[in-house]
Parts: sequence; structure tokens; C-alpha cells
Amino acid sequence: MISRQLVIGLIVMVAVVVIMGLYVGHMRHRVTDLQPTQTDSRPLTPPVSGPTESVTLYVAYDDPGTIRATTTKVPLSSARQQRAEQLLRALMAIYLDQASQHPLAAGSEVKSVYLVDPGVAVIDVNAAFADGHRSGILVEELTVASMIQTLSANIQGISRVKILIDGKTRDTLAGHIDLSSPYETSSVNQLVQQLQSGF
Repeated sequence: MISRQLVIGLIVMVAVVVIMGLYVGHMRHRVTDLQPTQTDSRPLTPPVSGPTESVTLYVAYDDPGTIRATTTKVPLSSARQQRAEQLLRALMAIYLDQASQHPLAAGSEVKSVYLVDPGVAVIDVNAAFADGHRSGILVEELTVASMIQTLSANIQGISRVKILIDGKTRDTLAGHIDLSSPYETSSVNQLVQQLQSGF
């Protein structure tokens, strides 16, 4: 026959297990309630006032390593410099989307575009754009070519484009593509045509 002390011990142990189970369930519920919700780390762009226009963005695709002309509607202001910034931010939004075929690092942003006469555009991107960019000749080339081609195809009179990182010149984007000198838009246009046809 089972002793009385053993029965009492078993009842106490079962009670402790039940109480601990309830306590753990309660704590899990509290932790879930206290956890911060995930935030979207993409930069906010100021609202654009202006009519929506049909534009051509040159979008990079890592596989199969091409750039495709994509027509889309983008709200654009009438000022030339703001239009240039809005075009590149629209392109950047495609690359920052979770379904992007050419993903860029979270927090990548076009800070400003300066149009300098005669025919020079300066694109200033933030450090997150360059520091988090994937390294490789093709992926870096696709990024630079798509940005320059989007800008020169939609803003008349741009013949050269310089890319700065946080307002400063950097030797390369992520170890391969040269950022130390301006790009001739005519050369980039030829490269984009090759990338569109798959060489």
C-alpha cells in the first residue's frame, strides 16, 4: 500500500507543475505584448506635390544580369532637380522592396541630386547605400548603370554623372566599380543596351 506521505508528495508535485505551467504561459503572453513591433527602416521621402507622370525607370535584375526599361507613373514636381531626386527615389523604392530582384541594403537612400551646368549631375547617396552594397562587379555595375540611365533618360541635357557617398568621393562602390570619376552617360547608355540584350 502507498504511504500517506508519498501521496501528499505526489499531489504537491502535480500542483507545482500545474502552477508553473500557468506561470510560464502568463509570462509568454506578457513578453509577446511587450515586444516592439517591427518597424520599416526604409527612409521616408517627403510627400510629392505635382502631377503623376509616366516615366521610364531602368531596373536591374541580378538573375540573369540585365537591366530592363520599366514604364511607371511617378508623381513629379516641375523643378528639374527635384524631378531628378524623385526619379531616383522611385527606383530605390523598387530595390528596397522585399520582392526586389536587385536588393539593396536596408536604409539605402538617395540624399540629393545636384544638377550642375553644363550637363553634369551629382548623385549623393548615404553611407548605408555603399557600406551595405553587395560586392561584385556585375551587381555594382547594375546599380550604377540603372541609376545613371534612369536619370539621363528622363532629364534632358545630362552628359556626365558623378556619384558621392555622404557628400564625399569614394574610390569604389563595394570594392569593384569605380566611383572616383564621373561617368559619361553615352558610355552608360551603350552598356545598358548590352545588358538589355544579354550581351
